[in-house]
Amino acid sequence: MEIHSFDDLLEVVRKQPEKRLVTVNGVDANTLEALNEAVELGLVSAILTGDKGKIEKTCSELKINIGNYKIIHTGSDSEAAEKAVELIHEGKADLIMKGMVSTDKFMKVLLKKDYGLVPSKNIISHISLMENPNYHKLLLFSDAGVIPYPDLKQKIIITEFLIKAAHKLGIETPKVAVIAPTEQIIISIQSCMDGATIAKMAEHGQIEGGLVDGPMALDVAINRESAIIKGFTSPVAGDADCLLFPNIDAANVFYKTNSKLCKAQMAGIIVGAKVPAIVSSRGDSEKTKLNSIALASLIS
Repeated sequence: MEIHSFDDLLEVVRKQPEKRLVTVNGVDANTLEALNEAVELGLVSAILTGDKGKIEKTCSELKINIGNYKIIHTGSDSEAAEKAVELIHEGKADLIMKGMVSTDKFMKVLLKKDYGLVPSKNIISHISLMENPNYHKLLLFSDAGVIPYPDLKQKIIITEFLIKAAHKLGIETPKVAVIAPTEQIIISIQSCMDGATIAKMAEHGQIEGGLVDGPMALDVAINRESAIIKGFTSPVAGDADCLLFPNIDAANVFYKTNSKLCKAQMAGIIVGAKVPAIVSSRGDSEKTKLNSIALASLIS
């Protein structure tokens, strides 16, 4: 079944076996509200690490049934992160979510070699899923949150992550646009050269599972009229399922412009580790966190 909206996504995940989610230092209202909705919808069962007293106090204020959660008391946010990753390592949880802990501390523990959550020589990357009323379908894009300036090798791996995520959404042959300022292959612009290389690799079967084209300007990738006006012919043009951005600057601005100005629904997860990680921005809404839990559940 192809998933066409976040409502579809929630419905599909509700029908799957419940995943076990551990939340790192889940003491804050924003995290607990989103998590509680996910639990009540039957998407996940939840384990909370953090100060038990603070968790119970917040749950009481929000009228959340504390009996729905397993709480593991820890004395600090660093200890909470260690305990959560330890549970993943031991196979006692399927997903991990960042609560009231800095992203730096969270990522440091997630990447710790002792736990082996990120395979040797692999990378992790941030994948976003967007439902914008001005676009005709769901749109995946990367990387808005982890790798600042990916090199060509990393971009190839991120492209593969995007294709695999699209397959999970039921898209049989996802269309991937490698974004650059122009469709022309300009030697002095690295994103143009990388786009051309990745597209050629896909054409030769070195990247499988999707239609990949680039370099491609954003307007051409998501707007068929722009492609026609520019005389650019491609099955991806105006109909992209996935966007590979050249750097975190472009992807992060795209994410926040769509979520804040266009009121698009969003989700964001980290992939590449043995389990998906939900690492929402402090400015993300409760709905975005719920969507992210659903996306992680689908992909795990």
